[in-house]
Amino acid sequence: MTALSSLRIAFIGGGNMARGLIGGLISKGALPASIRVCEPDAGAAQRLQRDFGVQIASDGPAAIADASVVVLAVKPQIMAAVVQPLAPALQRLRPLVISVAAGIPGASLADWVGTGVPVVRCMPNRPALIGAGATALYADSSVDAARRELAGTVLASTGLAVWVQREGDIDLVTALSGSGPAYFFRLAELMAEAAIAQGLDPVVARQLAAQTLAGAGQLVAAESAPDLARMRAEVTSRGGTTEAALHRFAALALDRTVADAMQAAAERSRELAAQFGKQP
Repeated sequence: MTALSSLRIAFIGGGNMARGLIGGLISKGALPASIRVCEPDAGAAQRLQRDFGVQIASDGPAAIADASVVVLAVKPQIMAAVVQPLAPALQRLRPLVISVAAGIPGASLADWVGTGVPVVRCMPNRPALIGAGATALYADSSVDAARRELAGTVLASTGLAVWVQREGDIDLVTALSGSGPAYFFRLAELMAEAAIAQGLDPVVARQLAAQTLAGAGQLVAAESAPDLARMRAEVTSRGGTTEAALHRFAALALDRTVADAMQAAAERSRELAAQFGKQP
């Protein structure tokens, strides 16, 4: 397995996802001095340098000079415009390129970076910021086993990292784990609002909702192979309060609502590919 301390890693984009990956990589042994970041927002760049001790590059080509791994962490709307000017350097260096952008297909990325540059798509999520991320990766058959292992090592620095067999699965992963934290936040928010509407103190309601969300997540994380249905059953007493709430969820077709919402997220991921995964 590749040691993170031996890697020279460039980040194109220094937003939240880059911050999560940088923090995870350093915590697992990557050297701050071996990480370069190209981030046009001067304030964001300064915060990364202050918090992690990484190098700030003046532009993209300076960031990727001598890099063994290049992480593309910019929004899908600007990916083509950002990546294409880097193609000559990427062709010369042939680093592993990892894209964390939703929707942009591997074929488009391969066209933009040029022939022979290995490309891995991945979909991390926001808990990567605290080392509790869930990331799915995909690469086509042109990416060899060594580069796959390297990509897995980089992404595993922020939590769980799993491979999917079909590129289309990345759209489903986007809907499940990529967007998923917001679903849980929204549910906790609604629970607090309902308690407030029925008379509970707002501060108390929000504290309890947030801690319930956090505690439930910790219970799941404590199991090596969590069985969510079993865990739900363990807190559902026959004829009790939890059962009453779950019955109401079922009567209101919560399952259908969740399925429809995830379908909407997956469709939006495909729309991003159609809209921004083309040559500009």
